Amino acid sequence: MVLFKPSPEISSLWTHTAETGPRFASLAGDHQYDVAIIGGGYTGLSTARYLARKGLSPVVLEGNHIGWGASGRNGGVVSGKFRLAFADIAQSWGIDTARRMHDIGLEAIEHVGELVEAYDIKGADFRESGSLRCAHNEISLQALRKEVDWLKGALGDHSVSILAPAEMVEETGSKGFVGGLLNTHGGIIHPLNFVRGLASGIDRIGVTIFQQSPATAIRKVRDGLVVETPGGSIRAKQAVIATNAYSDLTPATANVKRTLIPFRSAIIATEPLTGTPGEGLLATGRSYTETRRMMRWFRKSGDRLLFGGRGAFGRNDSPSAFAALERAMVLQFPELAMVKVTHRWSGLVGMTLDSIPHVGRLDERVIYAMGYNGTGVAMSTLMGKYLAEIVTGGEPDIGLLRTEHLKKVPFYVIREPAVRLVAGWYQFLDAIGR
Repeated sequence: MVLFKPSPEISSLWTHTAETGPRFASLAGDHQYDVAIIGGGYTGLSTARYLARKGLSPVVLEGNHIGWGASGRNGGVVSGKFRLAFADIAQSWGIDTARRMHDIGLEAIEHVGELVEAYDIKGADFRESGSLRCAHNEISLQALRKEVDWLKGALGDHSVSILAPAEMVEETGSKGFVGGLLNTHGGIIHPLNFVRGLASGIDRIGVTIFQQSPATAIRKVRDGLVVETPGGSIRAKQAVIATNAYSDLTPATANVKRTLIPFRSAIIATEPLTGTPGEGLLATGRSYTETRRMMRWFRKSGDRLLFGGRGAFGRNDSPSAFAALERAMVLQFPELAMVKVTHRWSGLVGMTLDSIPHVGRLDERVIYAMGYNGTGVAMSTLMGKYLAEIVTGGEPDIGLLRTEHLKKVPFYVIREPAVRLVAGWYQFLDAIGR
């Protein structure tokens, strides 16, 4: 038997401000359900919701506790974008595919609101305030202008517009941006309260959730499969793997872990800014991202400012990554120079080589969805709806997300030094303004 020790709760702003979460037992003994769902984050819980609505009996197996993984430690940005630009999708796969992907992005954002309303998750504090991409130089601003023109002309998307430097100062409080792209779709959320609220909601409708019950193995049997855990087993007809960047914790998900490059993302949060020189920053309450390749993002939560970005490596929190974030934050917002940083935490982002999430079947019994490339709050939640369709024999149109074969990362064993090399190159290009 594979030994698995559940990890303690991380110390983040979200755990500090979250409402009390639901309590679920660990799996003990042998049980039978229609579908075993491995992973109790947004994808797994959403999948369980829609399977239950179809009359099936799903069970959710969470290795730690609800909200321990990416669903409870991300930045709480609700976005429908992909790492691939829609214009690039149109060029490679055609305008119809680009339009479908654009529609999926909008549907993902709306779906978050639907779930918040359906389960009355007030603590999620979902705000559809939009997003702002902040251009750090003229080259980036020109690219944003081109993107806006294409979205309006090709897709009829008039939710996007370009902001002038003076408007950027008004929006952000920083003079460090030459312009920006405002998108009125999307918003911000308290991610831990959202995932806990989702778990409470499906628990109320009768879905079984076991936490601290990691799936350690999946065995095929004549009429289905058996998912083993340290305390017992689940016999089911099908299984859904919804572990994303945490797919390497046990051998049960070994077949999918090589499709992802886990990239550690670090976040810091300030003390309350009321009464400090930084009180007026980010006054419109949107989510904000830079256009640099080694992208930084920032947003408000209450009267605190969160500042995050990629660049941390390894399996644990990195003091150097947190220090780099603090320096970048103060460089962008000098008003925060004397403001205390009260919370520092990180989590893994599931990146794919083709920059697109992967959804499909491993075989006739096992389905998967993962690789949200840093925009998983909305997209992973929506994928639960489509995974339920696939489980029940449907063929939903999910554009480029549907994969017939696993797209494994080549030279997986050297992924960490390779990521460091690429990140270093991106940092160099950012430094010279390219």
